[in-house]
Amino acid sequence: MTVLTITTSPEPILRKKARKIRTISTAIETLIEDMIETLRAAPGVGLAAPQVGVSQRLIVAEFGEPSEDPEAPPKPPKLYVILNPEIVRHSKETNLNNEGCLSIPGYMGEVERFDTVTVKGMDRNGRDFRIKAKGWLARILQHEIDHLEGILFIDNATSVWKLEEKEEEAPQSV
Repeated sequence: MTVLTITTSPEPILRKKARKIRTISTAIETLIEDMIETLRAAPGVGLAAPQVGVSQRLIVAEFGEPSEDPEAPPKPPKLYVILNPEIVRHSKETNLNNEGCLSIPGYMGEVERFDTVTVKGMDRNGRDFRIKAKGWLARILQHEIDHLEGILFIDNATSVWKLEEKEEEAPQSV
């Protein structure tokens, strides 16, 4: 596995609509493993293939829901690998919250996103599946799917600001 270089704005690939994955080749399998390694090394919670210079409809995310019980140990993060993801349903309710992006280092912004989304796609074995996500996971998936459409969080932000040096290590970059 290889840690890939994360493409940063204004690289043109970040503004292009990514191509659908037709077959799961050895190259796609390697890309998945490399993207997982890159996500963990960054560190981030989500990564789309265009962010590593590949115009393919592939996202990876790793996120652990907070525990309901403050005394309980945190839940381990769950890894999501989604090929050709598509939002097929979303709530009417939205929320405004802060986001960062590995492709726009040093900046944060307030972005309005749907509270819940249902995403369909394929897993790494080519099987179709759906996932219903809420809260931060829903936000992460929407952010990463935007990358596949050539959309950056700054395009939808109500405000954007430069982080202070100590804030740049914030783990919420997706």
